[in-house]
Amino acid sequence: MSERLSSKVIDDHSEELCALAKKIWDNPEMGWKERKAVEWTAEYLRAEGFDTEIGAYGMPTAIRASWGSGHPVIGFCAEYDCLPGLSQKVSPKKEPVIEGEVGHGCGHNLLGVGCLGACIGLKAELEASGKDGTIIFYGCPAEEQLSGKGLMAKGGAFYECDFTIAWHPSSSNSNSYAASIGVEGAFFRFHGKTAHAAGNPQNGRSALDAVQLMNLGVEFLREHVTGDVRMHYIITDGGLAPNIVPDYAESKYFVRAITREAVIDAFDRVVKCAEGAALMTDTTLEIEHLGGIYPTMQNHVLVDLMQKVREEIPEVEYTEDELAFADEINSAQPQYVKGETPPIKYETVPVENTKGGGSTDYGDVMHICPGVANSDCCWSTLSGAHSWMATACSGHSIGMKGMIRAAKIMAAGAYDLVCSPETQKAAKEEFDNNMHGTKYVCPITDDVAWPYED
Repeated sequence: MSERLSSKVIDDHSEELCALAKKIWDNPEMGWKERKAVEWTAEYLRAEGFDTEIGAYGMPTAIRASWGSGHPVIGFCAEYDCLPGLSQKVSPKKEPVIEGEVGHGCGHNLLGVGCLGACIGLKAELEASGKDGTIIFYGCPAEEQLSGKGLMAKGGAFYECDFTIAWHPSSSNSNSYAASIGVEGAFFRFHGKTAHAAGNPQNGRSALDAVQLMNLGVEFLREHVTGDVRMHYIITDGGLAPNIVPDYAESKYFVRAITREAVIDAFDRVVKCAEGAALMTDTTLEIEHLGGIYPTMQNHVLVDLMQKVREEIPEVEYTEDELAFADEINSAQPQYVKGETPPIKYETVPVENTKGGGSTDYGDVMHICPGVANSDCCWSTLSGAHSWMATACSGHSIGMKGMIRAAKIMAAGAYDLVCSPETQKAAKEEFDNNMHGTKYVCPITDDVAWPYED
């Protein structure tokens, strides 16, 4: 098969796209603070003829950029935020740029730019063919805070789309039918009475006791929830000194499950544990809701379309230096076997149906219109997400090559979708069947605090 126009155009832009991804990698920004990444990305989109808005939906670090007219309207969901504590040089050994600082340990420097490349490739196909279609690039803040896309949806984003497409850097090339799990989060704050812990403990009401009793209740609760439920917590404030009865203590919880209904049911039971703990300790309880996200809902019709394209787009070729870099990174992991662990797992594999334990706010978008998320190899075989190894690969040519191929797959799949009314119809019918007549209800409620500082 001859090379697709979209792939050729992406290749023609690859040097610029890789330079932008590296620039974002060199300047990592946490969620809600992605000012530089947003400005640089928007500047590129404007130069490519997209009508571009920074601060879309009232969110200072959200982007909406569009090109084209008519249907189908296809949205690409980009991200560009980083993670705390994952500063790392482009080095096969753990070597922070600045100890304890932030870094792109989930590859979002690649994710956002890969979507940008896909938009450019699809635009070229639509221009050359004269076909109707609208492309929308959504720059989505704070995916790692699990609320950026929900807040965008609350502001009206994504409803204009017929379909959406996303991807994520990974240590393999794969598509999956399986869902990632939904989440609900909150701070639980207990208020008691201070006292001298030895001199007059009877006058104290320990907020820390309440936190601990809540946690104990949740530990017993684990026996009485379905196997997909996950409940995680940390104590964010446990008092000032051992000899002072804490009059304030705080914990932070994430509750996860495979359906939104199961998330809410489990979260409500966690709240009951907190209420019981407050009653037992004669303290008062304050809950700050952080909002939540839906589980993903991969559209099988679109997954099959992307798998077909993935098998068509040539695999990445790596240099000996790149393979050596990946092999050395892999050697840091205990499961590494010299001479047996492949440096990079770049082969395309059949569509999987294995449930993962992670979560993404793209699940919200998938409950608004049919959507698909690809995983594309940008890291060495044993580089898991949220690690210094992923940070290193995301700034390396290994990650850049994976990003360019991901852009080609998304652009080609989107254009094939434009060209096939039958596929569009089938994808929409599947979406309607999966929703069972329900509508998306944004989990970012009015009591969730506004995340921007200015």
